Amino acid sequence: MSNSLYRRLSGEFPSLALSENVSYRQLTTLGVGSALPLLAEPDSTEALVALLKYLKSNHTAWFLFGAGSNVIGMDAPYSGVGIRLTGEAFKAVEFLGNRVICGAAVKLPALCKQLAQANLGGLSPLCGIPGTVGGAIRMNAGISTLSIGSFVKRVDGVYPNGAIYRANGDEIAWRYRDTSIPENVVVTQVEFEFAPSSAEAENKIIEAELLRRREHEPAGRTAGCVFRNISDLDPAGKLIDLCGLKNCRIGDMVVSDKHANFLVNVGEASEADFCTLCCILRHAVAEKFGFFLTYENKMLNGEISKRLASSPPAPRVNVLCGGTSSERTVSLNSGKAVANALHNAGFEVEITDLKRCTVTRSMRRADAIYPVLHGGFGEGGELQAKMERENLRFCCSGSVASDLMMDKLASKRLFDRLGIPTAKWCRIDRRNPQFPKGFNFPVVVKVPREGSTVGIVKIDRPESWDEAVAKEFQLADELLVEEFIKGIEITIPVLFGRALDAIEIRSPHGFYDYDAKYIYKDGHTEYFCPPVSLKDEEIEIAKKYAVLFYHAGGCRDLLRVDFIVTPHGVPMALEGNTLPGCTATSLVPKAARAAGMSLEKMTATLVYSAMKRPALADRDGAIRPHLKPGLKK
Repeated sequence: MSNSLYRRLSGEFPSLALSENVSYRQLTTLGVGSALPLLAEPDSTEALVALLKYLKSNHTAWFLFGAGSNVIGMDAPYSGVGIRLTGEAFKAVEFLGNRVICGAAVKLPALCKQLAQANLGGLSPLCGIPGTVGGAIRMNAGISTLSIGSFVKRVDGVYPNGAIYRANGDEIAWRYRDTSIPENVVVTQVEFEFAPSSAEAENKIIEAELLRRREHEPAGRTAGCVFRNISDLDPAGKLIDLCGLKNCRIGDMVVSDKHANFLVNVGEASEADFCTLCCILRHAVAEKFGFFLTYENKMLNGEISKRLASSPPAPRVNVLCGGTSSERTVSLNSGKAVANALHNAGFEVEITDLKRCTVTRSMRRADAIYPVLHGGFGEGGELQAKMERENLRFCCSGSVASDLMMDKLASKRLFDRLGIPTAKWCRIDRRNPQFPKGFNFPVVVKVPREGSTVGIVKIDRPESWDEAVAKEFQLADELLVEEFIKGIEITIPVLFGRALDAIEIRSPHGFYDYDAKYIYKDGHTEYFCPPVSLKDEEIEIAKKYAVLFYHAGGCRDLLRVDFIVTPHGVPMALEGNTLPGCTATSLVPKAARAAGMSLEKMTATLVYSAMKRPALADRDGAIRPHLKPGLKK
């Protein structure tokens, strides 16, 4: 096949550089595999376009090589054409003030040095990444919190049909080691913008970074990091090391004893050696930590790549978000964050914007359902009841506990029954909207079945009562009224029956409303974990109350309980939340992180808890407060 393809290509493109049987030791830094049957090296965009169009029309596969620093060769012959960009068009670097136009074949370390000489800064920390600019753009190469995408103004490329691709940097989604640039686009040129600096400062950064890499990364033939990090708290190398697999060896492929996320070819390792060792590492990490490592390397052998990515297979999770309540926007943001965390953990994730209280086919197909629906049918127990009737496994509390915790009036009754201190409270409705006897201003009025501080208002003066309550009655027929407690607001997440660290919430105007939580019109809210304004014993009492409320309410997996601690050190319970938010500013992820648990670890653990749960109707056994006859809970 290769001889025939060689003849056809050389006849069609007499000026195209073609090479046969090129060793993968020449094409890749790892050097595994036999040889690439045919390599084509177009020297201009026009030549590349013509080649891609020809290959597409003849249904011929192709694979793009850059510097080969993250490419895994094949033991068997590749059935298509390897492409490597050559020529000045792809290797040119043009300086236009702070802007730099760079060909895709330019080596990233060389570009960093040129930028330093031109007194331009920002990219120097990436000087140790041994790829081309095109490859770095494709995978949004970076270290720590710095990625190359933050400097991009424009990307030019070519589609397989010869059409031109062009996108501004702000039109591209720059994700962790990934972008929204279409997978089949060949990047040809990139325009960057950098900040002014000095050659001296940038060269110091380059020198320090190269030294760091020499100290922490192995020498020899590698393809860089094999797996993506799960999170900054769960780096792949650390997970592999904790499995005891440094120096594990298959044939001539060895796990580095310097950095366990590097595999080193110490001789004549094969593709099979690499794949076998990768499977061992992935299985070990999945069994010990519940994470499914995702490959960073690119493999010529697409079939092997697919098999590796599903060995072992990851759980399928359906994340539910959106809903129809007033908290829809917050829920969509939370759902996106949860889905992203589970994706980082290697799970197979489908996200559903659920606008009706119904069980869908996606929910039935999933190994576990992760509801991130705030308020309405998704948090108040209605959806949970339907999932229970179909014996579906889902994260967090069942229908009975969800209904109880969603209802602030029922929660107040349970606080009273358990002897947990809470503010003086009463219920009012449309027929009796008067200010309650025996209460003093200021008071807080709450819609009983809303969350995310929706439907909460503080009323300071008698003359404000009628207007404020009238607005609240637009959201519900009954309201909770409680005397305002002056003190320090904290929240305590309870995860699997154990209280995490409390978080102190310090809003800019002393009242944690919707603005203080999400909008920041009046300034940013401060969060302290652990609290800085309370005594340890005061926090411990609040934690005991939170755990008691979790168990008495029949909750499972997760509950967030909010308190205000009075100047006398008494934690006064406000409410519980069975599906707390998971946005960047949400409280439970903050507390989990303070305990050393990433969002990826937290969400994965919740999924496994749901998967282990017997598929039976809800039996959460919540304690029911005694209700007066005819009184709505």
